[in-house]
Amino acid sequence: MNIKRILFIVVVVLAALDMSAQRRHTARRSAIDTVSVVRAYTDSLASLRRHLDSTTVVPSLQEVNAMYRLFVRPTFYHDVIRSRFALADTARALSPVDAAVDSALTSIYMTRPELVVADETQLRKAGGLRTDLDRPVMPDMDVVDKIEMLPDEEPEVVPAGVMIQRPNFWTFSGDHYLQFLQNYVSGNWYKGGESNYSMVGSVTLNANYNNKSGIKFDNKLELKLGFQTSRSDTLHKFKTNNDMLRYTGKFGLQATSKWYYTLQLLAYTQFTQGLKSNDEKVYSDFMSPFNLNLGLGMDYSWQTKNKRFSGNVNLAPLSFNFRYVGRKNLAGNYGISGDHHTLEDFGSQITSNLTWNISDQVAWKARVYFYTTYKRVEIEWENTISLNISKYISANIFLYPRFDDSEDPDDKLGYLQFKEYSSLGFSYSF
Repeated sequence: MNIKRILFIVVVVLAALDMSAQRRHTARRSAIDTVSVVRAYTDSLASLRRHLDSTTVVPSLQEVNAMYRLFVRPTFYHDVIRSRFALADTARALSPVDAAVDSALTSIYMTRPELVVADETQLRKAGGLRTDLDRPVMPDMDVVDKIEMLPDEEPEVVPAGVMIQRPNFWTFSGDHYLQFLQNYVSGNWYKGGESNYSMVGSVTLNANYNNKSGIKFDNKLELKLGFQTSRSDTLHKFKTNNDMLRYTGKFGLQATSKWYYTLQLLAYTQFTQGLKSNDEKVYSDFMSPFNLNLGLGMDYSWQTKNKRFSGNVNLAPLSFNFRYVGRKNLAGNYGISGDHHTLEDFGSQITSNLTWNISDQVAWKARVYFYTTYKRVEIEWENTISLNISKYISANIFLYPRFDDSEDPDDKLGYLQFKEYSSLGFSYSF
């Protein structure tokens, strides 16, 4: 008996050392072939099924409880090894089912030890195996039995309409404002001055096309019209202080992520007559002048990550400019000589639009236009600073310096011209 015990202890120690070595080997592996693991485990289950199918013995409750070992994570059970290596007179009697289960587990231990991820000692530390079950646990089927069986009816087939909608590559936006300015000066004001009233309205509409495949078509229509009154003007009840009708269209083909080959069309005139105080002369009128500029070049656009600063620059080395003056007596004021109404010339142009949202309430918009025929130069710089007091009320400051050496120079400013106004009123954007 002492020899048998010694042999049993040696076998158990060797098995434990082998399992410890196998676990260290498993820890060193970076990954396990999942397909191989599943295939090996499936083969083990198939082998067990063949064993179970070959027996006609009805398994006992103990045998049923033993079969769960094949359907949980592979675990090293002490009694399996103890039964396999026990001497004949000390081996426990096994039923055919228990023997088949032990055989399948022994096969896994000996051929695929890396699949064994736990042992019985760890399970007992986690809470122990349940031994209080003396009869099979059967599910409660009362709920299923109470379900009313529905008659066999074929479901009604409802045709589903499939609607394929083409993507809309157009985006529309705009902003509008109507603002007023009132200035009262008494007749005995020590610095002098004159009372006046003024108003200005503006509408800007944008319709842009971008098919996300390298084609863009941008359209912008700007309408501005403002009037003012003054007591000193005895000839005119109203005069315009702001008058513009301008269209900008750009068709572009993508060259790089931000550069486009662009054909730009710029056309602008005004709505009504331009007058001066106590002067009957008309200085400008609708289609007097009318300017059309067609430029071929490249367009570059950018936007910061926070979307507060954005803009674009259009460079047109080749540009054609057409000017028309309907009032013949005004033709000379716009560089047209002789008995003509039109002027055509070629040159180069640069157009830039910038938007800087300084804060949620303050924004600055600027437009720079430069055109030269290399004989004359025309530069415009429009600046609009907007202060949004509320959603529908805003104040604007408009600064507009302009340079044009095709007209007669002024005694003080030369070829430089300047316009400025500030206003308060209603605004709306979409």
